[in-house]
Amino acid sequence: MTTTAAEAVEAIRTGPAGPEIGAFFDFDGTLVQGYTANAVYRERIRQGQIGALELARTIVAAVDGTVLGGNPHSIGEISFAALRGRTVDSVVEIGERLFVQRIAGTIRPEARDVVRAHLRRGHTVVVASSATRMQIEPVARDLGIPHLVCTELAAEDGILTGHSSTGMLWGERKAGSVRAFARGHGIDLKHSYGYANGSEDIAFLGSVGRPYALNPHPVLRRAAEEYGWPVLMLREPKSPGLRAYLGTVAAVAGTNTGLAAGVAYGWLRGDRRQGRNAGIELAARTGLTLAGVKLNVVGAENLEKCRPAVFVANHQSTLDVLVLGALLRRDFTAVAKKEARLDPRMLVIGALLDPAWIDRGDLTKAKQSLDGVVEKLRAGVSILILPEGTRMPTPSLGRFKKGAFHIARQAGVPIVPIVLRNTGELAWRRSLIVNPGTVDVAVLEPVDTSGWTAEDVDQRVAEVRQRVRDTLADWPREVGAR
Repeated sequence: MTTTAAEAVEAIRTGPAGPEIGAFFDFDGTLVQGYTANAVYRERIRQGQIGALELARTIVAAVDGTVLGGNPHSIGEISFAALRGRTVDSVVEIGERLFVQRIAGTIRPEARDVVRAHLRRGHTVVVASSATRMQIEPVARDLGIPHLVCTELAAEDGILTGHSSTGMLWGERKAGSVRAFARGHGIDLKHSYGYANGSEDIAFLGSVGRPYALNPHPVLRRAAEEYGWPVLMLREPKSPGLRAYLGTVAAVAGTNTGLAAGVAYGWLRGDRRQGRNAGIELAARTGLTLAGVKLNVVGAENLEKCRPAVFVANHQSTLDVLVLGALLRRDFTAVAKKEARLDPRMLVIGALLDPAWIDRGDLTKAKQSLDGVVEKLRAGVSILILPEGTRMPTPSLGRFKKGAFHIARQAGVPIVPIVLRNTGELAWRRSLIVNPGTVDVAVLEPVDTSGWTAEDVDQRVAEVRQRVRDTLADWPREVGAR
């Protein structure tokens, strides 16, 4: 029986609740597409840390442990030995960096929904994997998963010994570790859930009462059919095809043409502001159309309720600029970090929008720039600010900086939060290519700042961030095409 993410989430929602119900997720190939060890190996090769002998031994062990049915633990032992003498902190740093650079973009979007459904029911959610903590922990933290049952690296005084303190949790060893975790945490395995994709996890899935073969390999699919386990098919992270490449090139050209047309229109009319408005709307709409991107917007009426305003939005992708331009359309500019001024993608946009460039390394200059922003607001120009300060690698929110909130309070204008749900799926933060698709947007009710004081700004920032976070976690259902 094949089931969808929506059906699985509904089954979780109507099933038993409480911490005695476990939800155990395999990692590689289940929560993330592919194998994170590949990213680790590529990084080590790039840094010249893998010699010809180790590379040859690794390839032989991989073939023997998979294709030839040999010892699957050999490749782990080779990997552990290669880390001998490294500090724990340096390995953790590599894991965090690779998460941002490579692994975050491989998280299955619908896996996030399934995990969130278990967390809402108060289940004990666990990643159970043969991968190491340095590979898993950044992903688990991003998904909100508090527990790990994984291959642990042995260390003495913060230095790796080249061995594992648990052994590689593969096959029956992993299943046994899951059962031990359940005993130690009072989990009822008969009513618990398990998710995995590989044949090595048949024993693990057989340990729980609600197993799911998730995007399974052929051997696991056959086992699922034999045992009557549901097959859960989740969509993969988008990979750019020919349509995406051609659409992106066309979108860049169309955006620049629209901006140039706006500049020319303003010059001919002798009204730079009118030209700016025309250019921004034309550029954003043209760019999105040529890229094959549509918008589904909830709360569009909140864009016009109170202007001027400080619009704040979460930030996942370079696509955010076009989406926000199409939403705001007129009489606005932006606050941007000074470093972005040299980004070729910002040259034309910067010339037209005339944003406030903030030097984050010089507090005096930054304050002067923000004072100028307040004057723009008082002159009737709205301001767009991305309070996370940088593109986030996943939909999880970063910390909100306070600048936007101080500006709104000083100018006496409302804050309007804009929530972007999935721009990162269409164009991951490190990608210049935009995949066609639909972006979901929720424009929240304006936040009145008239009663704010400087002392309670921290609390107000937390409140607005929580509203954005709650919207991402429980998306409004009344979505209308725009």
